[in-house]
Amino acid sequence: MKQNILFITPPFTQPNTPYPATPYLKGFLNTKNIQSNQVDLGIEVILELFSSKGLSNLFNRIEKEKIELSENARCIVNLKKEYINTIDAVISFLQDTNPTFAYLICNRNFLPETSRFSQCQDLEWHFGTVGIRDKGRYLATLYLEDICDLISQTVDPNFGFSRYAEHLGRSASSFDEIDILLNKPNSFIDELLIKILKQKIEYFKPTLVAITIPFPGNLFSALKCGQWIKKHYPETKIILGGGYVNTELRSLQDVRVFDYTDFITLDDGELPILKIIEYLNRECNIYDLKRTFILNENKVTYIDNSKENDITAKDTGTPDYSDLPLNKYISVIEIANPMHRLWSDGRWNKLTLAHGCYWGKCSFCDISLDYIKRYEPNDVALICDRIEKIIEQTKQNGFHFVDEAAPPALLKELALEIIKRNITIVWWTNIRFEKSFTYELCQLLKKSGCIAVSGGLEVASDRILKLINKGITVTQAAKVAYNFSESDIMVHAYLMYGFPTQTAQETIDSLEIVRQFFMLNLIQSAYWHKFTMTAHSAIALNPDKFNVEIEKTEIGTFANNDLIHIDKKGCNHDAFSDGLKKSLFNYMNDLNIDMSLDEWFDFDVPMTIVAPDFIKNVIDFS
Repeated sequence: MKQNILFITPPFTQPNTPYPATPYLKGFLNTKNIQSNQVDLGIEVILELFSSKGLSNLFNRIEKEKIELSENARCIVNLKKEYINTIDAVISFLQDTNPTFAYLICNRNFLPETSRFSQCQDLEWHFGTVGIRDKGRYLATLYLEDICDLISQTVDPNFGFSRYAEHLGRSASSFDEIDILLNKPNSFIDELLIKILKQKIEYFKPTLVAITIPFPGNLFSALKCGQWIKKHYPETKIILGGGYVNTELRSLQDVRVFDYTDFITLDDGELPILKIIEYLNRECNIYDLKRTFILNENKVTYIDNSKENDITAKDTGTPDYSDLPLNKYISVIEIANPMHRLWSDGRWNKLTLAHGCYWGKCSFCDISLDYIKRYEPNDVALICDRIEKIIEQTKQNGFHFVDEAAPPALLKELALEIIKRNITIVWWTNIRFEKSFTYELCQLLKKSGCIAVSGGLEVASDRILKLINKGITVTQAAKVAYNFSESDIMVHAYLMYGFPTQTAQETIDSLEIVRQFFMLNLIQSAYWHKFTMTAHSAIALNPDKFNVEIEKTEIGTFANNDLIHIDKKGCNHDAFSDGLKKSLFNYMNDLNIDMSLDEWFDFDVPMTIVAPDFIKNVIDFS
């Protein structure tokens, strides 16, 4: 029987652009002449919720159930008419169909304002008097976040604007809590999800549903979809896959998961889903499946017996965004920072330049997994062919190249091909701060449409960078950041604290390096995250080399990825968290750049031993 395939992205990812997994797989099936459809339930639920009808239902539910309200929630409920009367116009504005509405929003007497607006200060400093649309978008985002706060405080504590029940998916070694919650009565958000899912299933009548789970915040809603389909359409087969599955569920043993699905696939999805389709069409045996978990004789069984090699990058096809509501996504500005907004503002076509990471050596990274270790670049002519096809289909020329780290040589070839073909695009990507990014190359990338890059500065310490096996130095990163910034390409730095053996002195010295990067405008945006050890990293595979001890915990039957570890030589990393984040917020907003580092912390910290002109000298003599 020929399969009728439906790809689903469950709530919630980004509200401004489709997550690329389903367009990638749909594009691949096109190369095999296998027809499929796709839906993004995330944006569908968002639009159903943030509407006059959706808010009316929300307020009615709160009043009907006599839910106890916080002071802020009570304030929002008292302003319910104002919210219901303004929500449709706000969504239309965020969909960019009514841009002049920004003037009304910015007058500050149209939208109801509650607690989120308390952070709304110095708007003229951030947006000036000409950035009226951005200012309006920022204010509209605060307005939506106030409503989100109401939802999470009243009808659904698991709700988040770009994630759902995220805490359940994080390090969920046991399936118990998830299974219990799945079998409780549906929440307000669950009801919206099921209502839309029912419409889609009845319309498309799929025989096979493939659900991507890219992040922990998609897990619960994906399983909720599977639960409903299993109950109402038991003959329909279900596949789960995606980034979360690839990293967290590699040692899956809990049979209860198969109450919500039939197949769970790992790593690249093209060949596994093709083999499942062939199996369901009775064209192969079940033991010919590729990297797939099934339930066999009431036992979770992993099958990887297909003799076929994975689909090469050149044969995966062009991502297909058709049947996604591209004009309905909403662009928000969550914080007034020009780099962070790229994640949430604007419609970006997602495209991969190469499979895997060309470096593939960082000790904290999942370098033992296929999505990192198998590096396979695409031909630039093919990449440009795909760019042109996607522009023709989506009518959008913004691209986010979603590689782990885009190779400099490939970017150079790509830039030359874009210029040669006279393709007009704007694009951004992830990079490594390596010396190949010369000023001349950065100028070329700018000419081809590059507007921003993000790269890992990590712990800005040469000793730690060497231990990470990052392949860069602080000096080198400064020179590369300078080359990009001088070419008017924004630079975002990923920063890390708490790496094994990192001392208090190194943490403060790293902060001083970051301060100097901002002071000299080498980076315009950054984010600190605390080191987490993952099961498939070089550190986890060789803990003694890094002076860490992995706590011996029982292997869970569900998700196993994040590992609890003891840093034998390092400092109390948690103590630095608030100070690092506060200082960074100020630096990004060009505030208190000269303030003494110790003032960011409420405990005694070492004085930095980094010279105050260290990075300046690096740039001056480069």
